[in-house]
Amino acid sequence: MKTFKRYADTILIGEPHMKVRKRIELGKYIISDPKLCGGEPTFKGTRILVKDVLYFVAQGLDWDSISNEYHGLVSREAIAEAVGLASAALLEKIERRTQQAEKQRQAA
Repeated sequence: MKTFKRYADTILIGEPHMKVRKRIELGKYIISDPKLCGGEPTFKGTRILVKDVLYFVAQGLDWDSISNEYHGLVSREAIAEAVGLASAALLEKIERRTQQAEKQRQAA
């Protein structure tokens, strides 16, 4: 019996004891490929980690400065996609925790 599990940065496919990771496109500009940077999300055509760009966004750097820091390899559109994916992942995590807390409250 095959199992399919989706995580934020990879897809695991195979038997329960055998996991095969494959490249997935997380958006137009962002991928996760086990052959690049250990499967961490990167911007297409680069080895620039999404988490590094998000760090600069969190520090308050303007997006043009971030793009210039990476010599134009990361566009404003790519940064917007990274922020959007991070936002969606956070909201999904909050929703899961809320549902778990509700289930625990009902079980008590």
